[in-house]
Amino acid sequence: MSTAHTTLDDIWQLFRETDRIIKEFSKETDRKIQETDRKFQETDRSFRESDRKLNKLEDLFTSQWGRLMESLVEGDLVNILNRRGLAIGDTTTRLKGRRPDGGNFEFDILAHNGQEMVVIEVKTTLRPQDVKKFIDKLNHIKQWVPRYANNTIYGGVAWLTAAAGAGEMAESRGLFSIRATGDSAAIVNSQTFHPRSW
Repeated sequence: MSTAHTTLDDIWQLFRETDRIIKEFSKETDRKIQETDRKFQETDRSFRESDRKLNKLEDLFTSQWGRLMESLVEGDLVNILNRRGLAIGDTTTRLKGRRPDGGNFEFDILAHNGQEMVVIEVKTTLRPQDVKKFIDKLNHIKQWVPRYANNTIYGGVAWLTAAAGAGEMAESRGLFSIRATGDSAAIVNSQTFHPRSW
């Protein structure tokens, strides 16, 4: 009888020891999972920070490149528009303001002479959706900038490259199509082109 009792005690002792080992293993596993989770969170933070820095660098590059493009186009704009019969005298860059709905607007270059004005949207790569968005902006310019309500306004897009027929689309919608070429810019519309007025 005492042998059976000892064996039962041994079994209970074995269960208790097994339970202790499982609890320790579980604690260690939980600790390792928490440590792994912490490392993943640190890695995620690091990736987000790297992504933020890359986006900032990309924005800086894009804005600097955009200013270079604007400068390139603006430098020749008065001359090339005069050659097309528009007596433009001067230019203004980056007209910004608030729309009546609370949003913001920006026009890259405005070439004017008091009565007539050509508003230019500058894109490194011109895409069809850029043409559509710009026409929408032109449709609202007199509402957004009331001081131009009595002006005859023409539109134009300036670009380095044009994708998917965007240059032809701009011309067919009545916009000047201006290509940046080397150190200058040139209107690439046909000689028979007549700009749409707003």
